[in-house]
Amino acid sequence: MQSAYIHLYLIMINVITFALYGLDKWRAMTRQWRVREKKLIILALIGGSIGAMIGMTVFHHKTRKWCFRLGIPLILGIQVSLVLCFYDMI
Repeated sequence: MQSAYIHLYLIMINVITFALYGLDKWRAMTRQWRVREKKLIILALIGGSIGAMIGMTVFHHKTRKWCFRLGIPLILGIQVSLVLCFYDMI
């Protein structure tokens, strides 16, 4: 039962992160108020790294910034490693 909540959380945070990358890209193109970079990185840190990676790829957004180009894959790698290390505990 607890595992189902974790899966639901991860799905939701990744959908939200992906959507915010798309929204920020649209706002950048239309010269509107933007989503803070700090918020995009925090969303990746709290479980939305897959959504961030997909958003960067699909929307071609934040791919020139080194902190995103290197940081998001690093966050994803660390999160995957932690899941694999603690998989037996879940």
